[in-house]
Amino acid sequence: MLGSLNPYLLATGYLIAVFALMIPLAKDFVWGAALCYLAAGLLALPLCLWKTVPYFVFFGLHPIVNYLQKKYVKSSLGRILCHIVKTVWFVFAMWLSYFVLSSMAGLVFPEWVAQFLYYVIFIGGTLVFFVYDPLIFACQSSMEAILRRLHR
Repeated sequence: MLGSLNPYLLATGYLIAVFALMIPLAKDFVWGAALCYLAAGLLALPLCLWKTVPYFVFFGLHPIVNYLQKKYVKSSLGRILCHIVKTVWFVFAMWLSYFVLSSMAGLVFPEWVAQFLYYVIFIGGTLVFFVYDPLIFACQSSMEAILRRLHR
């Protein structure tokens, strides 16, 4: 809903939603995280109809997928395969989000983004995701540590 107030707050709203999803996951409440994902998306839907697409397609599901990967994938080959699949998923989500946000939500992107769209999304998105994904894992670990301290 932050994105409905100011376009600059749109990315901040996605990140706050990601952190909110980490709270139930820190206590191993996967169904709670799934309900949190749906509730946050449905609450924002009336005010930011098309701006919720990146949340529904990627940002809301990413912490849940990371939690499941951390819990069930133990081999290094499996982790590499998961990272490749998540990178493709991220790039596709950014491509879809660009078209939805620019054509349906009316967001205006800089001219150089439109000119070099595929380079920005496919190369830049891949490079950004190689930094974003480990940071989200670190944030989840920090959230678990904070909640462990609060529980005592």
